[in-house]
Amino acid sequence: MTVPVAFFAVFFAYPVSAIVGRGVKADGVWQFGRIGEVLGRPDILDVLWFTAWQALASTALTLLIALPGAYVFARFDFPGKQVLRAVVTVPFVLPTVVVGTAFLALLGRGGLLDELWGVRLDTTVWAILLAHVFFNYAVVVRTVGGLWSQLDPRQEEAARVLGAGRLAAFRRVTLPALAPAVAAAALMVFLFTFTSFGVVQILGGPAYSTLEVEIYRQTAQLLDLPTAAVLTLVQFAAVGAILAVHAATVRRRERALKLADPAQTSRRPRGAGQWTLLGGVLLTALLLILLPLGVLVERSFDGADGADGAGGAGGYGLGYYRALQSAGSGGSSTFLVPPLEAVGNSLRYALVATLIALVVGGLAAAALTRRAGRLVRGFDALLMLPLGVSAVTVGFGFLITLDRPPLDLRTSWILVPLAQALVGVPFVVRTMLPVLRAVDDRLREAAAVLGASPLRAWREVDLPLVRRAVLVAAGFAFAVSLGEFGATVFIARPDNPTLPVAVARLLGRSGELNYGQAMALSTILMLVCALSLLLLERIRTDRSGEF
Repeated sequence: MTVPVAFFAVFFAYPVSAIVGRGVKADGVWQFGRIGEVLGRPDILDVLWFTAWQALASTALTLLIALPGAYVFARFDFPGKQVLRAVVTVPFVLPTVVVGTAFLALLGRGGLLDELWGVRLDTTVWAILLAHVFFNYAVVVRTVGGLWSQLDPRQEEAARVLGAGRLAAFRRVTLPALAPAVAAAALMVFLFTFTSFGVVQILGGPAYSTLEVEIYRQTAQLLDLPTAAVLTLVQFAAVGAILAVHAATVRRRERALKLADPAQTSRRPRGAGQWTLLGGVLLTALLLILLPLGVLVERSFDGADGADGAGGAGGYGLGYYRALQSAGSGGSSTFLVPPLEAVGNSLRYALVATLIALVVGGLAAAALTRRAGRLVRGFDALLMLPLGVSAVTVGFGFLITLDRPPLDLRTSWILVPLAQALVGVPFVVRTMLPVLRAVDDRLREAAAVLGASPLRAWREVDLPLVRRAVLVAAGFAFAVSLGEFGATVFIARPDNPTLPVAVARLLGRSGELNYGQAMALSTILMLVCALSLLLLERIRTDRSGEF
């Protein structure tokens, strides 16, 4: 456990605590009165209120839309089921910048709805809520549907034989069994939307600001570290509480149920009602998931045949993609290097981040498997904190802490993969931990009796059994590293931008060419993430972790 603890202490706890210390301390003395001053400001209260209510609204809307999909995937067997499962999971691994860009192409100025009916939803809360549902639909389908598929349907059938109606049987038998999974999914959706950054930044405009967006604004634009530090503490406390409750619901789910083989619980739809439900889920997937992504791809080719890439001649072409090869296309000085170089930068950074996340997360998962107690459970919860603590704070903390020997990394390329790995490690741990816990301890004991060292026992016993889980973990770590934005926006050098940073810079500048290039880069990023997910679906097993 030494390596994971040291990694999180140096690259997570130290930068975050340094930012908080600079904001709340003055002349070496803690100024706790600043907390009350900041939290009493009307503008900050508005941010806190919006952060909380939009997260609650996003969670409720996601559950309302995704629970029918969870039932369909759990109980129905139909052609193309695995492909559809992969399709609905694609948004979860997409960078938030791509999600924001896709909905901007659908709902924003000059978007599909604007062209057809003159309707614009960008800079409204509805765009944010819909994008959050799009992003988190798979969380509910995977978490709730995965458990639902393992519940024995004969229990509900027995209740109906005893005289209970369909609704009463569901309410008394199935719903109590599903409640921990629904609660866990709701908490994760609330966590992701509570800490939303890229989606709100792109779609909300200046009128809407979550805690994460406000921390970025106070840090990068206003240089008000005391306010940013207080907001970081508030977000840290909220995320800690959410993760504690989530851990309790997961333990309850693991202990309370006897599960069946999913292959024995699904069947083809029967009757008009079930076929209508399946059709409704397919229509939801089409409108909610495929339509925004399709519009994004269409906009990346739309009107791009002009000589300058501005598409004056109309029609479709590769002009926006060709413009990515030049740093000064159309007179733009957005980049010091051609934007297309961001593709290679992102892939290199993500590969290194994946390797780091596998080493740190793999060692952490192995340690959690072999040890027990409150301290270990506490460390397990701490490993999840990077998913909820402000990535903006982490990125800015890197700049002000890792600037002196022996860790003078401010000008080093490794800074970006380190920040990305912090987000990848929780996915590695959550993917590998259930599989490692399923390995029979007697196999390790037998290897030790035969003279194998702990390292050799792990290599000869554990590794062959968890190889698939390692590949799945690597895929998730690669996808989330590729799309990390909150910390990378601070530490990516202008001559080495990543894809999300490049997209955000293009969207931040006016002009049709910059907009088209942002669509093109987002399409490239989407395709890379989607291919990663499709590979995961081919190699994952039913026991390959919680994700």
